[in-house]
Amino acid sequence: MDFVQLEVFLAVAEELHFGRAARRLHLAQPYLSRTIKALEDDLGTPLFDRTTRRVELTPAGRALLEPAAAIVRLGERARSEVEAAHRGESGRVRFSFAGPSSQAMVGALARAVRERHRRIDLAFRPGRYGPAAVRELLDHTTDLAIARFSHAPVGVESRMVAREHGVLAVPAGHPFAGAESVSFADLYGEPLIALPESVESAVHAMFVAGCHTAGFAPDIVQTAPDSWTCVALVAAGVGLHFTTDSAVAQMTLDGVRIVPLTEGMPPISGYLLWRADDRDPALAKVLELSERVLPTVG
Repeated sequence: MDFVQLEVFLAVAEELHFGRAARRLHLAQPYLSRTIKALEDDLGTPLFDRTTRRVELTPAGRALLEPAAAIVRLGERARSEVEAAHRGESGRVRFSFAGPSSQAMVGALARAVRERHRRIDLAFRPGRYGPAAVRELLDHTTDLAIARFSHAPVGVESRMVAREHGVLAVPAGHPFAGAESVSFADLYGEPLIALPESVESAVHAMFVAGCHTAGFAPDIVQTAPDSWTCVALVAAGVGLHFTTDSAVAQMTLDGVRIVPLTEGMPPISGYLLWRADDRDPALAKVLELSERVLPTVG
């Protein structure tokens, strides 16, 4: 019993006439008759009572109607899904990003994908920073990423979609809270909260480099897995935290003040990343849409 046999069976069952069923399916009537005979032989029972004047379903034929229709519908659905995936109208795109600094961009792209390509599923993978995001792309464990670097990473395709600036989050009661700006030198001896070294955050690396340039190693008293937690610890008075203006724009800052740094640090660049050799049609649709939603920063 195969899919074609069931399609032929249903046509004959609906028409109750072999000639009309053959014309409906654009088949030669002898071929249609042989197909029904092969199905009956396979099932071991007649499906139609045939005379020169009429065609009727046997009890076995009536029993086959519902399961045959269900199988044909499932086959049609499978064909539709395959065709949609081939055209990039459906599929799954795994999308990694760091945290609050990417929240607005991720949200904008996700809304646009949902509006334009409802059958494409964006599977989000937060907590991925810089080099880790690149490695996951090259390992084929993710398909698209937003990550920050001082310059475009090698090994993957990229497009700059954000230019951000470093800021300092300080407790509301800290002496720096009312300052117009602070310098790296001012941070000597100050307790600092940071992401773990293991996450390889480019923003954290730039901050540490700035401290070393100022002549000291930062005094990191506590680490936290993401910027939300770091800023919550700032509000609790544990220490200060270096982050980006895009990140704090997405956070509740009760008990926290944001202070710029005096030094003209180079901007922190946010990149959209993907594999150059990825030919997934769904990813191509998302990338095409991203050019409008997340335009390239000059």
